[in-house]
Amino acid sequence: MKWYIYIVKCSDGYLYTGITQNLQRRLTEHNSDDRLGSKFIRVRRPVELAYKEIVNDKSTALKRELEIKGWSRKKKLDLISGAVLCP
Repeated sequence: MKWYIYIVKCSDGYLYTGITQNLQRRLTEHNSDDRLGSKFIRVRRPVELAYKEIVNDKSTALKRELEIKGWSRKKKLDLISGAVLCP
């Protein structure tokens, strides 16, 4: 089953990185579900999808998420704009 690594842009400009198997469901949860959406994002709604990658397994998704979370904001913006190549 495929996994998505995604970056959403929050209403305050913050970039949030996560993983999921169902991207549309996760975006809906982030934007409207106080029980299932990220606590961090609740006060930063609405969010919009800025970037996504698809990988084949959870292990790869977790490693890539961790890698991206360690990047600077500028490098994440470069990834979103296509200036940084994804693996």
